[in-house]
Amino acid sequence: MQKEITIVKCQYRLNATQWETNLDDNAFEALVKNLKSEYERYGIKIHYFIDEEILLEVGGYADLLNTVRLRSPQDHISNLCLGHVIGKSANCDLLEDLQRALSRVAFAPEMIEPEGSHKIVCHNCGCGC
Repeated sequence: MQKEITIVKCQYRLNATQWETNLDDNAFEALVKNLKSEYERYGIKIHYFIDEEILLEVGGYADLLNTVRLRSPQDHISNLCLGHVIGKSANCDLLEDLQRALSRVAFAPEMIEPEGSHKIVCHNCGCGC
């Protein structure tokens, strides 16, 4: 069976007065398009959709990580935010973090903290775990 990973981008509203995102939606979509073709070479199908029904409040970068979710049924990943997958962001660059998270789900899903593992120390990404 071919591995499939779905990228879900939620709607968001900035609620911080001191912080702004410089996320370029066109650059995000272009990256996803490139990742689709890149991962196809490895037999991995990438799906992408925008969830219009979910609106999240974003007060900082950790909340922004929560607006992008990954799903991979073969790896028992049903709906993890980028922060859960990668932990702390190195450069607070959502495009870079998406690439890193997708690579981890695709090639090293065993390195991701299982959903519902009830770990004692949260990674503090804002996902609510």
